Amino acid sequence: MTRTSAVRVAVSGAAGRMGRMLVSAITRADDLRLTGALHHRDSPHLGVDAGELAGVGRLGVPIVGNIAEMADFDVLVDFSVATATLDKLDFCTDNGKALVIGTTGFEATGLEAIRRAAETVPIVMAPNMSVGVNVAFKLIEFAARALGDDVDVEVFEAHHRHKIDAPSGTAVRMGEILADTLDRDIATDAVYGREGITGERESRTIGFHSLRGGDIVGEHTVTFAGTGERIEITHRAGSRENFAAGAVRAVRFVAGREPGLYGMDEVLGL
Repeated sequence: MTRTSAVRVAVSGAAGRMGRMLVSAITRADDLRLTGALHHRDSPHLGVDAGELAGVGRLGVPIVGNIAEMADFDVLVDFSVATATLDKLDFCTDNGKALVIGTTGFEATGLEAIRRAAETVPIVMAPNMSVGVNVAFKLIEFAARALGDDVDVEVFEAHHRHKIDAPSGTAVRMGEILADTLDRDIATDAVYGREGITGERESRTIGFHSLRGGDIVGEHTVTFAGTGERIEITHRAGSRENFAAGAVRAVRFVAGREPGLYGMDEVLGL
């Protein structure tokens, strides 16, 4: 692709930490072009050039508070919060805009709204767009299939103090993979932390444990604890650049794609 045929990309949450990283990654990609930047209506950054805020120089793309105020775009990348992501679905479906959604914390009704939107426009949605994390998902599935019910499984995750949902979307996805592979029900077999006299551990339990503090970008570990041995599959993110790199790959995948709900498995060919 040449610059004249570049995919036009808009970033939601452009003034946030992840949004700035996305702006930077899109700007570095020769086949993508940032044409829109969006943040909440009360942001002090409204009107500021998205490139200058991200530290990549002036791009002529001001941050706006309403999706209808942006210049035209092909793909919206949204790593904001669940309510804000859902608010943009109607605009995207009405105007034929593809989406890349990295937001987590959706309720069942929100997920259903995204599935309905994917009948009209192509959407890539993943709780974690890191290439490494998605490889870890496959390793977890492989280990669960091989070890079966002979081990106890627990999911541990750690994030910065500003994260508003727990467990993380990535940890939930790891638990879902364990449940699907081990023929368990995440709704009834999940245990979130432990306190007091809990009794002996039920063998079907899938445990979740969350840490919040400091500036931890993201750490996830699934422990398979057996008798006399323990296997741990861990992914640690040192920066948000890996999430942005995965999002760029998702943008390239979804642009011009047929309507449907896609995951990083499809994007990465896993």
